[in-house]
Amino acid sequence: MRLDGLIFDLDGTLTDTLSVALTVFRETLRQFSGQSYTDEEIVAQFGPSEEGMFRHFAPDRWEECLRRYLELYEREHRRAGRIFPGIDTALDLLATRRIPLAVVTGKGPKSAAISLTQLGLTRYFDLIETGSPEGGVKPACIRSVLARWGIAPDRIAYLGDVVSDIEAARAAGLIPLAAAWDTRAEPAALRSLAPAAVFDTVEEFVDWIATLEPTGR
Repeated sequence: MRLDGLIFDLDGTLTDTLSVALTVFRETLRQFSGQSYTDEEIVAQFGPSEEGMFRHFAPDRWEECLRRYLELYEREHRRAGRIFPGIDTALDLLATRRIPLAVVTGKGPKSAAISLTQLGLTRYFDLIETGSPEGGVKPACIRSVLARWGIAPDRIAYLGDVVSDIEAARAAGLIPLAAAWDTRAEPAALRSLAPAAVFDTVEEFVDWIATLEPTGR
């Protein structure tokens, strides 16, 4: 198989940082609202970037919330942020095959930059597209990457860890791939959408990359 590009989701796919984000959301919201939210209540609002989420949870103080969230997010990253073991191997292998790489994430630009910079991933990616406070925009972000690459979508894959990632890939005409290695992943739900491949471990993904043809770029 030959790919002319590969686009990645971030949290739960490249980086084991979802628990970091949830910890910081809970702490920030407790400070500014006095309320304790469960992970499930926070995850239910995923879709918009952090700016949009704080507009929902604390509409009168969302700017303060966002600033505090980013301070805590950077601090917690230094303590607990990490990439999934083997992701660096996968990215290095893709680089040897000269396959263009991009990130499309629902995170805001500042939190995405913290994750990518602190975890040493920025150097791998040609393009990084981030989320919107208005809601999920992954298909549009994917199309932006395609336009800047100038590559047809049917030779590009998108790898993500949740059902909405598979749906976004299909909406943009890409080859959908599913990462099921995060402990929060739902492999059965991912398989129900019949992506081109579901990887239960990073090692399976690395083995799959080894079968790809170099692009020759």
